[in-house]
Amino acid sequence: MKRNIITIDEAKCNGCGICVNACAEGAIALVNGKAKLVSEIYCDGLGVCIGECPVDAIKIEQREAGAFDEGAVKARLKEIGRAATPEPVKPQMHSHGGGCPGMMARSFKKKEAVQPSGSVSAEPAVSELEQWPIQLHLVPVAAPYWKGADLLVCADCVPFACPDFHSKWLKGRKIAIACPKLDETGEYVEKLTQIIANNGIKSVTAIHMEVPCCSGIVGMARQALDAAGVDIPFHDVVVSIGGEIEER
Repeated sequence: MKRNIITIDEAKCNGCGICVNACAEGAIALVNGKAKLVSEIYCDGLGVCIGECPVDAIKIEQREAGAFDEGAVKARLKEIGRAATPEPVKPQMHSHGGGCPGMMARSFKKKEAVQPSGSVSAEPAVSELEQWPIQLHLVPVAAPYWKGADLLVCADCVPFACPDFHSKWLKGRKIAIACPKLDETGEYVEKLTQIIANNGIKSVTAIHMEVPCCSGIVGMARQALDAAGVDIPFHDVVVSIGGEIEER
C-alpha cells in the first residue's frame, strides 16, 4: 500500500536522539550514532517527530510501505520498556486523525464577524478560513473538506500583500499554501494531483506574487491538473507587491 511515512536523511542527522523520544510509537532508534526507522509498521506517518528535529533531517514521503500495525507498536513499546502515549484530548470542533494537534485535519464553521479593537470601520473583519491545516506539506489528501471543493493553491506571501484576501479569494474555497522558492516541493505535485483526482475538485485557482520565483505555484498546479486528467476551470492570479491584481 502507498501511504505517508517518515524518511531520515542520514547525512543531516547528528545523532542527538531527540526524535527517538518524540516518537510515541517507538519507531525510531539510534543505530551507530544515527537515527533509523526501526520498522515501517511502527510508523503512523503523522510526523510528530519532524518538529523536534533540530537539523531538519526528518521528512514525510509517500511511498509503498507496510501498513501501520497498532498491535505491533504495543509489543514494541513493551519490548523497549516504554508506556503507550495516552490518546490526546480532541478539540471541540470536528476533527480527523490524531497525533500532533497541528496536523489534525479539521473543518469548522465560518467564524462570526469581529470588529477589530480601535477600528473606525463600519465593516467588521470576517475570517473565511474553514479548514486546518493549510500548508501543502501538511494537508491530508483525503480530508472531508476537499470533497467537491474549489481549490485555492496560494503562495504564502499573498495574504500579506492582498488586503481583501479573505473576502475576495479565500471565501468559498479550500486552501493549500506553499512557497515554491523555500519549500521542499518535490512531493507537492503528486499531492495536489491526488487531491484533485480523488475528491471531485470543481476548480483550481493558483494565486501568487509577481516575483518570478513565486510563479512556481502555477507550474505545480498545472502539472497536477494534467496528471489528474480532469477538465475543470483553472485560474492564474498574479498579485503585485503593492497588493494589486495584475493578471487573471
